Amino acid sequence: MSGHDDTAEGALLTYLADADREYLLARGVRRRFRANDVVLMEGDPSDHVHVLVAGWVRVSTIVEDGREVLFGLRGPGEVLGDLAAVTGRPRTASVRAIEPCTVFQLTGAQFIDVLHTRPAIAVATIKTVAARLRAAESARVDSAAFDVSRRVAVHLVRLAEDHGRRVPEGVVIDAALSQADIAAQVGAARRTVARALGVLRERGIVETGRRRILIRQPRVLRAFARSEPNGTQRP
Repeated sequence: MSGHDDTAEGALLTYLADADREYLLARGVRRRFRANDVVLMEGDPSDHVHVLVAGWVRVSTIVEDGREVLFGLRGPGEVLGDLAAVTGRPRTASVRAIEPCTVFQLTGAQFIDVLHTRPAIAVATIKTVAARLRAAESARVDSAAFDVSRRVAVHLVRLAEDHGRRVPEGVVIDAALSQADIAAQVGAARRTVARALGVLRERGIVETGRRRILIRQPRVLRAFARSEPNGTQRP
């Protein structure tokens, strides 16, 4: 991963030894995406796989009533599109860049061959898939609409600009704000705001505690705040 952003917590590449990491990336073709580009489209029959090495993306789906539900954010070191490659079924979610991104793209057949050839990569993939499935189920139950998640991000960015102070770990907002307070300020239900904050915490972007919020990755939070909603049609 030399020359790239630090890998995200729990990412595929963090589970791999250097030799396996180099083996996987060597089989891919480097591609770049701009902020707000669609990386993968829900329902698409393609089976290629992306290994994200720089930048962040968001993963979401459009539910029956037209809302966009956010499954989570993915950062450097994570694999995208592996389920379609393994199952041969259409994409189950859309992936959109929230900032400029670089990936290594493998065909579905190449990725399957890697899993057969390198068991350590297969085991690491199973670990990441299991974690994502748990997060996706939680997102469906809690109905964390993308619009609310983005409004929470915008609100935190504004708080950081107006009241934040720089510390070695990032930007601290010293304020006695509860989830109910944030929910009232962004015009959303407290439970939905709690889920939105949970997504940001899971990815190590923010850390919340009593009477303070620590923004560990201000750049990623700002990029997410600027990202555009997905539509039901291919852009």
